[in-house]
Amino acid sequence: MSEHIRATVAPASGTKRKRHRWTRDDTELSLLGLPTFVWYALFSYLPMFGLIIAFKKYKIFPRQSFLANLFMSDWVGFDNFKFFINNNTFGMLLRNTLLYNLVFIVLNIVIPVGLAMMINELYSKRKSKVYQTMMFFPHFLSWVVVSYFVFAFLSPDKGLMNKIVLALGGEKIMWYSEPTYWPFILVFMNLWKGVGYNMVVYLATITGIDQSLYEAAMLDGATKWQQAKYITLPLMKTILITMFILNVGKIFYSDFGLFWQVTQGVPNSLHNVASTFDTFIYSALQGSTPIGRTAAASLFQSVCCCCTILLANFIVSKIDPDSAII
Repeated sequence: MSEHIRATVAPASGTKRKRHRWTRDDTELSLLGLPTFVWYALFSYLPMFGLIIAFKKYKIFPRQSFLANLFMSDWVGFDNFKFFINNNTFGMLLRNTLLYNLVFIVLNIVIPVGLAMMINELYSKRKSKVYQTMMFFPHFLSWVVVSYFVFAFLSPDKGLMNKIVLALGGEKIMWYSEPTYWPFILVFMNLWKGVGYNMVVYLATITGIDQSLYEAAMLDGATKWQQAKYITLPLMKTILITMFILNVGKIFYSDFGLFWQVTQGVPNSLHNVASTFDTFIYSALQGSTPIGRTAAASLFQSVCCCCTILLANFIVSKIDPDSAII
């Protein structure tokens, strides 16, 4: 019996695995991907060496290079992180960053999907293109330009909003000194600038759906709402989950241009409603805060975002493995 087994296994174990030969296609594909590899190596992976600053009390020594200063600086471990977390404003920064991003994530899915479904139902393709262009145009404007438009509306003296309020018999509002209005203003500006881009992404998915499914549903007497509920939304599930996971991965970051430029540098009157981790780090860099502490705050953001995107992907993989990114 044992001899029979050895005789059976021997040919299988003796066979040699065929080695893959390097072909001309491999060379061409490698050369095609080389610029991308070099770009990521220089601008994404090589700078990660600077993360060591977050664990050092960085000092500048006379006539020394950056690397020499870095290695000669004292190692402080997690003291920089402790200083950031124990900061009196940490709770407020965490609250603002998370709550604003949660609202942005929900609205930037619900509203663009609704608009994409409505535009897809337009019979006039010309009007459809006009609406897409009008909504997509704000995406190309920088927040610096947008901030001037916002100031033209909210200027205390000659702003359009105050003129409308006075014409209706109200009193002049000092917009940049009233924190009550700014959560709504920031949410509106984020939607105004980003809804067009997100809508185009979802619209491209909708236009790729097989039209015969809608024709069959119409023959069965399905209404537009039923078509959207049982055909459009289920077939958009993959892109919706992908966009959700990617947005969750940025939940500890905020759009710096939105919170800093639109509010005119986050004045003290708006500090509690418009300050986020990004504005805090920028203000710290402008002040006398040691660079090690600002580096620790930035690294804290990156680690938290990495954890949230992995957690979101893990949860999705348990519910629907086919929709997970990793």
